[in-house]
Amino acid sequence: MSTHGSQQSQGSHEEPAGTGRRALLGAAVLGASGAVLGLAGPARADARHRGGLKSLPKPTVIGHRGASGYRPEHTFGSYQLALDLGADVVEAGDLVVTRDGHLVCRHEPEIGGTTDVADHPEFAARRTTKVLDGVSTTGWFTEDFTLAELKTLRAVERIPANRPHNTLYDGRWEIPTFEEVLRWQDEQTRKRGKQVWIYPETKHPTYFRKLGLGLEERVAKLLRKCGKDKWNSPVILQSFEPTSIQRLNTLVDNPLVVLLSTAAGRPWDFVETGDPRTVADLVTPAGLREIAGYAQGIGPTLDLVVPKDAAGNLTTPTSLVRDAHAVGLVLHPYTMRNENPFLPTSFRKGTDADAYGDAFGAFQAYFATGIDGVFTDNADTAVLARADFVNG
Repeated sequence: MSTHGSQQSQGSHEEPAGTGRRALLGAAVLGASGAVLGLAGPARADARHRGGLKSLPKPTVIGHRGASGYRPEHTFGSYQLALDLGADVVEAGDLVVTRDGHLVCRHEPEIGGTTDVADHPEFAARRTTKVLDGVSTTGWFTEDFTLAELKTLRAVERIPANRPHNTLYDGRWEIPTFEEVLRWQDEQTRKRGKQVWIYPETKHPTYFRKLGLGLEERVAKLLRKCGKDKWNSPVILQSFEPTSIQRLNTLVDNPLVVLLSTAAGRPWDFVETGDPRTVADLVTPAGLREIAGYAQGIGPTLDLVVPKDAAGNLTTPTSLVRDAHAVGLVLHPYTMRNENPFLPTSFRKGTDADAYGDAFGAFQAYFATGIDGVFTDNADTAVLARADFVNG
């Protein structure tokens, strides 16, 4: 997931005959009250016995790029720690493509800020400037490297000013491929004796498709190969581009989630196709009904759930949770972080950029809105906050 505002400018069917795939997936979707939303009896029984989204705890703790509050993001060190800290789902990972067509896990196609590529003189000439979703961006891009070349790089902390302690681990882990993540998921499921869930995202799919490196087909091929393309497979797919989710909807049966940036933002695929709608249009009841036709959830920025005033303090929650639940969509907002700069103003303590504020208080405020889960860089904090909320 991007911060997640990077785009603001912007199968095999197992369901009974005659039962629509989306209605069945709705069987696994719980409302904030814990009631199953809009389900026929046979579908409800199917979901109860076969898992799916219904099997996830509520509110669901989603390890944002792993445990990126403690380790460089999108590394097996980060993913592993997220599970150790109690995450129900690990966002492994943000999927981009190499020159030779492999899916790898990086925050963005540009890897200057998340790897040690700048320290590799053999790749100095690869530094270039490209237009990424309308923004001129200078650095090194995954599509200019083969997988073998990327494997010579090592991950580094993306925001060292906020997380200087994470720089201890710079250089320790390589860039994982999505295929490696799928194998890791199986290994961890066996070792831990419980199903491990992942939540990959297609990053800048329109950008990559124009380069002849379509993401969705590659994702679907790997999921099918691993038998993880079913409605109850423990792989939730997400994207900021609704057309990417619509394309995935034709390729696989996995749970699908549309990510939503700021209200004024436009998905980049809308910009490219001339669709005038903004995120504000997508979160109306009509927009949510449309999304529910091809997806099972939304991943809104937390500000779409509870806006902030000019001073950065939380105001009155919007109707988004109620409206989304009314059409059977789950809400997994992003991103809760413990450090002061990322918290609403009233939950900050002191002025240090890397000091923790009252994250527990912020979690309680967001959980109280009825969201179904949350992306967080600090899964351990979220697990404790959930226990406080559920038992309070």
